Amino acid sequence: MDLKQIKAAVEAMLFAHAEPVTAQRLAAVLGAEEEVVARLLFSLRDEYEAEERGLVLLQLEDRWQLATKPAYGAYIKEILDTRRNAPLSPAAMEALAVIAYNQPVSRSFIEQVRGVDSASPVQTLLQKGLIEEAGRLDLPGRPIAFATTDVFLRTFGLVSLAELPPLHADTPEAAGEPEEGEAREEEA
Repeated sequence: MDLKQIKAAVEAMLFAHAEPVTAQRLAAVLGAEEEVVARLLFSLRDEYEAEERGLVLLQLEDRWQLATKPAYGAYIKEILDTRRNAPLSPAAMEALAVIAYNQPVSRSFIEQVRGVDSASPVQTLLQKGLIEEAGRLDLPGRPIAFATTDVFLRTFGLVSLAELPPLHADTPEAAGEPEEGEAREEEA
């Protein structure tokens, strides 16, 4: 790779990694000399500072991180809040209901109840903070268990899971029990 390609690869890795990383680690991944990568990092930092760009390359001791410029913080907050506050899809609501009423549950349990792949809805619920990983189940393969969070309770105005509305099977009609005032066939 020539210097331009190494520089582009360093920029791409910094963007994708999202966490601070050392020049040594970047050089090891690229198979380049650490001194070359360090010079390219300083060059990238200077470019970001000199141009009107929304990014900045931060040097944190011996680590480097690509970040947004503070001047654009309000815009970033608004776009992230918009994404986080987007309504849940029907698939995500179904997955959330399965988790809320049966927690802790594995993704395969959610898929068994819904009858379709639930990877995307579960990921959405995790990103929104409505569910969290709650350890591993004592089943073959030790699958990850999911449970609702305090964010779920706040979002739906609940104090506890006991306030969830009853399921159809929990109602007397669905269970085959007569309602108040109806005589049982046996008694008649």
